[in-house]
Amino acid sequence: MQIKPHHPEDLEQLRQRSRQQRDAKQRDRYRAVVLALEGHSAPEIARTLARSRRCVQIWVYAYRDRGLEALGPKRQPGCPSKLPVAKQSSFRDRLLGGPTARDGVCTLRAKDIRRILREEFAVEYTVAGVYDLLHRLGFSCLAPRPRHRKNDPAQMQRWVEQAPLLSRPQSSSTPASKSRSGSKMKPGSASKEP
Repeated sequence: MQIKPHHPEDLEQLRQRSRQQRDAKQRDRYRAVVLALEGHSAPEIARTLARSRRCVQIWVYAYRDRGLEALGPKRQPGCPSKLPVAKQSSFRDRLLGGPTARDGVCTLRAKDIRRILREEFAVEYTVAGVYDLLHRLGFSCLAPRPRHRKNDPAQMQRWVEQAPLLSRPQSSSTPASKSRSGSKMKPGSASKEP
């Protein structure tokens, strides 16, 4: 591939970037252009980098046409969220408010959030989609175990202090074994060879 550097220091800068880059694909972009500037052909570069010839050509031609900035990583837009950005703050507030009496649960699970999205925000999500949406909005899937509405910590502590005898640790009334071997067999009960 016959290309020329945009600036005299581009070759050294590309080598330095390829040495410092941790992302393999980005590193290969820089290396492909370095090899092209050194005069290697597209099939040779593709074999060296274990990439397709078409990828190598795209990277090298991007550098040729637009310079070093064309090799930088680009944010992939992906599919837009089903829940509009304008409604995300009200959805977030709804979740932070916790379950209502109408929800009929003590903790919102993915299927409950899916129902809320369908009924209150008119968007349909799968359970996996609900988890992705929660992650994007900064929620964690980890939550403390819910407490029953009749849970009384003071009463639980009183029960532990006044527990029946069977639940308290007892000292052992069995005498310690005289055997040092750790075996539970009685002494002298092993069979003797004639």
